[in-house]
Amino acid sequence: MNKLNGFLYGLLSSASFGLIPMFTIPAMHQGMQFESILLYRFAFATLALGVILLIDGQSFRINRRDIPSLLLLAFFYLISAVFLFWGYKFMASGIATTLHFMYPVLTTLIMMLFFREKKSIWRFMAIALAVAGVFFLSQGDDSGSITFIGIFIVLLSALGYALYLVTVSQLKVGQMKGLRLTFYVFLFGTLLLFIGIGTTGHIQPIPNLHTAGNLVMLAIIPTVISNLALVRAVKCIGSTLTSVLGAMEPVTAVCVGIFMFGEPFTNSVGLGIILIITAVTVIILKR
Repeated sequence: MNKLNGFLYGLLSSASFGLIPMFTIPAMHQGMQFESILLYRFAFATLALGVILLIDGQSFRINRRDIPSLLLLAFFYLISAVFLFWGYKFMASGIATTLHFMYPVLTTLIMMLFFREKKSIWRFMAIALAVAGVFFLSQGDDSGSITFIGIFIVLLSALGYALYLVTVSQLKVGQMKGLRLTFYVFLFGTLLLFIGIGTTGHIQPIPNLHTAGNLVMLAIIPTVISNLALVRAVKCIGSTLTSVLGAMEPVTAVCVGIFMFGEPFTNSVGLGIILIITAVTVIILKR
C-alpha cells in the first residue's frame, strides 16, 4: 500500500506540474506578460507554502549564512521559469514543456563535465537520443512557429533547472527540509522578480476574476500540490522511481495543448517526445 501510494503521489506530482500551460496560456491571452504572471505565481505559492509550514508546525528559522545559497537557488529556479514561460510565445506549450523535460540530461552532462561523474556508454546513448528528439521536435508542427531561437530559449529553461538541481546537491543548504527549502526559494524568487520588474517595467494588475482564478490555480496545483506530492512520493518509493514517473509531465502538457488549445500534433513531434522521454528515463535509471 505504501508503494502504491508512492506511485500515485509521483504521478500526481508530475501530472500536476504538466498543467502549467492550462493556467498560464489563458492569462497570456488576457494580455498579461509572462513576468507578471510569474510574479503572481511565486507570491501566491509563497503564501500557500507559508500557511502549510505553519499548520505543520515547522520552523521558519534559517542560518544567515544560508541566505546567499538560497538566493542562488532562487535565481536558477527563476531563470528556469522565466525561459519556460517565454518559450510559450515561440511554440506550442506541449512542445516547450517536453524540451524543458531535458533537464535530467543536462544535469548529467554538467556532473560529467565539472564534477567528474562516471561516464558510460548508456549515458552517451541517452544524450544522443535526446539530441535526436530535439531534432524531430524542431521539424515543427506544420505551423512554422518553431524556430531555433524558441528552442534555444526553452533549452535555457532546462539548463536553469539542471543548475538548480546540481546546486541543491552540492550545497549544505540542500539538507534543509524540502518544504522549507521550497518556501525560501519561492520567497527569494518573488523578491528577485519584484526588483527585476520594478527596474525594467511595471507590474500588471490582474485584469479580471477569471484570470485571478487562473493565477491562484497556477500557484496551487502545479506548484504547491506538485511539491507536496513530490515529497510524499520520494518518501514512499525513493527519488529514482519518482523521477521516472516525471515522464507524465510532458505527456500531460501535450494533452492539455491538444485538447484545450487546439495545438497541432504531428508524427515528427510525437517521435521527438518519445525519444526525449526515453533518453530521460535511461539517464535517471543509470544514475
